Amino acid sequence: MASSIHGTCIALGGAGALLLGPSGSGKSDLALRLLDQGAELVADDRVELTVQAGQMLARAPAGLPALLEVRGIGLLPVHPRKGAVPLAAVFRLERASERLPVPQSWRYEDATVPLFHLDPSAPSAAARVRAVMASAPVPA
Repeated sequence: MASSIHGTCIALGGAGALLLGPSGSGKSDLALRLLDQGAELVADDRVELTVQAGQMLARAPAGLPALLEVRGIGLLPVHPRKGAVPLAAVFRLERASERLPVPQSWRYEDATVPLFHLDPSAPSAAARVRAVMASAPVPA
């Protein structure tokens, strides 16, 4: 069963990273920085999630325009990745994060993926996402 959630999803190396946080938390801005460094946009603002064979998948909801909100500029067209991407990690965007956190996971239906808390305003935020994604096992 598919469900649409508020978030932004990008793909790196064939795996998805889901960015979660309230409106104005920096999801689209962090996605823009990652896109500038070679990531692909899966969906901005709304992400459709499904689980197949225990694997969490993300895609753009049907009819969602291929746009990325760039604060101070407006909605810009992008070339999104087509189809679903298996999620490898979820990043909850918040201004403060622990130095050495206890590993956490994010659950949807019967699937879980690693959860990381990330300050999107940190100069290294995009590098941190890329580092996590580079070390994550590529979902089958």
